[in-house]
Amino acid sequence: MARYFDVHPDNPQPRSLGQIAGILRDGGLVAYPTDSGYALGCVMGNRSGLDRIRELRDLDTKHNFTLVCSEFAQLGQYVQMSNDVFRAIKAATPGGYTFILKATREAPKVMLQPKRKTVGVRLPAHVTALALLHELGEPLMSSTLLLPGQTDPMSDGWTVNDEIGQALDAVVDSGDCGTEPTSVIDLSGDEIEIIRRGSGDVSLFEG
Repeated sequence: MARYFDVHPDNPQPRSLGQIAGILRDGGLVAYPTDSGYALGCVMGNRSGLDRIRELRDLDTKHNFTLVCSEFAQLGQYVQMSNDVFRAIKAATPGGYTFILKATREAPKVMLQPKRKTVGVRLPAHVTALALLHELGEPLMSSTLLLPGQTDPMSDGWTVNDEIGQALDAVVDSGDCGTEPTSVIDLSGDEIEIIRRGSGDVSLFEG
């Protein structure tokens, strides 16, 4: 059963963040809020954590997991970006976007899309999510908390805990968060592809 953390939305308590980071480092799976609904996250390389996410969300091997980062400077370590892509992502972040890009050798192999060797990356605009990432000191391997049959991600910590708390190690409640999932932009090929229109303004990547 998940440990439940009530975290202040504007000034997240360092003690709580430290405990959550400890659960993640010990191999735990955590539900945490972002600016586009709740996400499920585990530390890089945690294969069992990804398997648990797949089971909860009923995902196949084609799913692009996302590296949720705390700052733009981290991206270059894990994904390949041309100068044009670099500028476009920097102008659009932080915010409601997930970008799919070719992975570098530093990206966790357990989360790569098998055939294309791509990975999603994300820079959220959410105080608690960013504070947790800074406390952890590395990105989280994540996926939107969108359960089978649902069209919107979960957005309330109590609901997350009631519905799937038994399958998690921690739930981070920091007040209501956005319910619209990120816009997903595939920048891994020669042409930009809009995979999903969500909270981020996709017009920045059209035309």
